[in-house]
Amino acid sequence: MFKGSIVALVTPFRNGAFDEKAYGDLIEWHIAQGTHGIVPCGTTGEASTLSFEEHYRVIEVAVEAVNKRIPVIAGTGANATDEAIDLTKRAKQLGADGALVVTPYYNKPTQEGLYRHYKAIAGAVDIPLVLYNVPGRTAVNLLPATVARLAEIRNVVGIKEATGDMKQASELIRLCGDRLSVVSGDDFTTLPMLCLGGRGAISVTANVAPGDSAGMFNAWERGDIAKARELHYKLEPVNAAMFIETNPIPVKTAVALMGRITDELRLPLCEMSAANKEKLAGVLKNAGII
Repeated sequence: MFKGSIVALVTPFRNGAFDEKAYGDLIEWHIAQGTHGIVPCGTTGEASTLSFEEHYRVIEVAVEAVNKRIPVIAGTGANATDEAIDLTKRAKQLGADGALVVTPYYNKPTQEGLYRHYKAIAGAVDIPLVLYNVPGRTAVNLLPATVARLAEIRNVVGIKEATGDMKQASELIRLCGDRLSVVSGDDFTTLPMLCLGGRGAISVTANVAPGDSAGMFNAWERGDIAKARELHYKLEPVNAAMFIETNPIPVKTAVALMGRITDELRLPLCEMSAANKEKLAGVLKNAGII
């Protein structure tokens, strides 16, 4: 259902508040650049520092700005199942096309607990669900066997696989086949995952290079492997630069250097060090982004 270059969109702030105008402008730019989908309120969108009211408003603005032109997959994960259900219900009411639901964090559920968590959400809200596995942040790994069980549920339609482990990705795709849209959650693994049978990426890098990110997927889809490989290697220095400090600090700084937003972050995130900002600017200049 969901495929291509799907941007995990930054949430711009101005003077401490959500900058709705800048957000709408970003979405228009992404659509013009060929981005295949928008994720509001993901990790890169600083969902963890948004109030519930802000969270809902960011989703609402995204849905209104996109206006059905491409899918909107709203981040609705939480470490309490009831809270994730409430967030997902609201996302559906606001018009989201799907929900991206990160594994519960901090409480470290078992595989059976993870299965029951997602099954409960899927049963409570009739909306396409994309699982989100990012153990580097959540301290729990949603294993392929558990995902295969979840893939039997009608409205579990995809997974953002962000382990960076190609062996796990391969096993995931082997077990789930066409039942699930597997997308990369790490930009450097997007092309390798396409080779294994993945369907694209929920991307950080697409925030700054949407045309090339979408172009790599489009080239792969039309069988132009050489072009896809060329764009992969072109994007690799940018992919690396997006993580020279904790995401989303570098990407938000990069979008600000492009003149599209301010570089405001919310504590406990803070501005980049001067040395790293200089390195980031150098990568962006070399890539022709600024």
